[in-house]
Amino acid sequence: MTRAFITGIGGQDGGYLAERLLAEGVEVHALAHEQEPLPEAPGVELHSGDLTRVEEVRALLLDLAPDEVYNLAAISSVARSWGQPDLTAQVNGTAAVALMESALQVQEKRGSRVRLVQASSAEIFGQPDVTPQDESTTIRPVNPYGAAKAYAHLSADVYRGRDLHVVSAILYNHESPRRPATFVTRKITSTVAALATGWDGRLTLGNLDARRDWGWAPDYVDALVRAARADVPGDFVIATGVGHSVRDFAAAAFRRAGIDDWEGLVDSDPGLVRPADPSELVGDASRAREHLGWAPTVDFEELVGRMVDADLGR
Repeated sequence: MTRAFITGIGGQDGGYLAERLLAEGVEVHALAHEQEPLPEAPGVELHSGDLTRVEEVRALLLDLAPDEVYNLAAISSVARSWGQPDLTAQVNGTAAVALMESALQVQEKRGSRVRLVQASSAEIFGQPDVTPQDESTTIRPVNPYGAAKAYAHLSADVYRGRDLHVVSAILYNHESPRRPATFVTRKITSTVAALATGWDGRLTLGNLDARRDWGWAPDYVDALVRAARADVPGDFVIATGVGHSVRDFAAAAFRRAGIDDWEGLVDSDPGLVRPADPSELVGDASRAREHLGWAPTVDFEELVGRMVDADLGR
């Protein structure tokens, strides 16, 4: 039986990934952050710990000897990375690379292949000089989150040179009803749902013109699994190839909720604009299509609609 180890089990992607692997009959173990409530993960063997305590995590990995390792743990908020750049560097950067070293030691100990997937981010491209971006686009992050992710991304190639099957999956924005309300997408859909059900308030956002490539989270989890099991490891952009603005996202949410005259309900607060924010991140996933057989299955309007429907249901 295949054994998998997941970090970041409490997040949106971690939950979908665990469900996917369990449905395949994979034995799933996961690292749950000791300072956070244990996630609901039926069927998953949870291990309390902290990715930054390298020796403890390494000992756990050597004991479990998994076939597949998925590193999804991260300081996932760009805004938070500005407030805690040192912690972001540690969690998203050095601890991720330490996990690669641990996986290599497991491989050497067991004498058979270990496959590791590092969840990278489009933020490594910063203000890109080309749109859409692919695996050859220049890496030049503009925030602490992107810089830490870039270190781990570049280290993946270092460990491929040491014969570890490491994939860096460059994930563009991907959403679902499981996205926390601290993210702008859920802030939009949850607020729109409240307005649609009679709440007398307003939707306050930052930069309405920022453009992103938004996809459906379970599609991106599918890409992670395909990448882990690819014949040849490498870097893969995972994206839809279609960009939309924050304003577009809000408009789609209001449409789904049946609110036509919505612009007067939205404010733009300069205080919510980040110190440095990429203006447009749109990915070219041609390599993933060719080598992984992957393609997104849910378009933008349906993605937003599913999130609004879920918030209306709540």
